[in-house]
Amino acid sequence: MQLSAQALEVFSIGRMPVTNSMITGWLAALVLVGLSVRFRQQVRAGRHTLFTGSVESLVIFVHDFLADIMGEKLAKKTFWLLGSFFVYILCSNWLGLFPGIGSIGWGHSTEHTFHVALPLFRGVNADLNTTLALGALFFLFWFIWAWKENGPVGILKHIFAPKGDMKGVMYVAMAVVFLAIGFLEIFSMLIRPFSLALRLYGNIFAGEVMMETMLHKSPLLGWLLPVPFYLMEVLVGLIQAFVFTLLSAVFVMLMCLHEEGSDELPAHGTDAGVNHH
Repeated sequence: MQLSAQALEVFSIGRMPVTNSMITGWLAALVLVGLSVRFRQQVRAGRHTLFTGSVESLVIFVHDFLADIMGEKLAKKTFWLLGSFFVYILCSNWLGLFPGIGSIGWGHSTEHTFHVALPLFRGVNADLNTTLALGALFFLFWFIWAWKENGPVGILKHIFAPKGDMKGVMYVAMAVVFLAIGFLEIFSMLIRPFSLALRLYGNIFAGEVMMETMLHKSPLLGWLLPVPFYLMEVLVGLIQAFVFTLLSAVFVMLMCLHEEGSDELPAHGTDAGVNHH
């Protein structure tokens, strides 16, 4: 069985097609909303359980992780989006490993098994449309934060202005060099959302293909061969959520963090955040 690289339409709402990856994405969102409501109820009731402690620990960990990269000020300003990226990507990646994702749907019987031609559910981030949407959403807010932090003149200076204390002929020469570098920097900024999207999509889709291959490699051992790969995909789902969040934080830091604001630097210095990248 060959796994389709394209999400398949299950039904439509008016002229809007609803694909199987969209259904799984909505399911992941409902899971997160349900957990959020449950957490809020328990906190309001003053009940400190393992669940509330786990959620609080996760929030603190992700916030401190971002603060180490981009500084406390930027971490507070961007945590609501970057933290949401991490939690949603992690939840959708792990939800794609649940039994029934990709195996429940419409199809026909074969000699050894049932061939699902139209799965009802599909891994969310195995659909390039989803990861492109995440990348585009990040780019939109990245531009807004950069505009607020630097202003239009500050953005142009950050991209094209010569760096360092230079005067005279050397300043003119370096101004020409940095002008050329600035156009390369603009190109680099424009491809960042695509690189985020393709990296996440490629890893998750490759994992689905690998597990699908192991599942149908041997009809007698189809229940056993995918097990080690499932365990590996649990780790991959976590790592990819971290990588997407980490690179997003680094991209924001490179544009919005100012060297002269020493009080805004991360605990390990600006170089620590760059080294992560």
